[in-house]
Amino acid sequence: MRRFLEILIPLLLPTAIYFVYVAIARRQARAAGASPTVGLRDMPWTWLAGAGVALLAVTLAASAFFGGAPPGSHYQPPSLEDGQIKQGGFSE
Repeated sequence: MRRFLEILIPLLLPTAIYFVYVAIARRQARAAGASPTVGLRDMPWTWLAGAGVALLAVTLAASAFFGGAPPGSHYQPPSLEDGQIKQGGFSE
């Protein structure tokens, strides 16, 4: 789930926003009596991909700077004690 939030959403969000924009533009064109002229071949795929990569970079940088354990901490993996799984984590 975390990978979905950190990678897929920033990559796909610009394209989803653009699809919504195109749908609204088509609806407005039809309401005005004009024919919609925006198609899949007319979309700015390079700009959409660039915006997705930029959002991904910002997300990963924010995750690196504001998330995780403090420097110098040690990871203790989950263990089985008295038939119960003890949750792992970081300790200083």
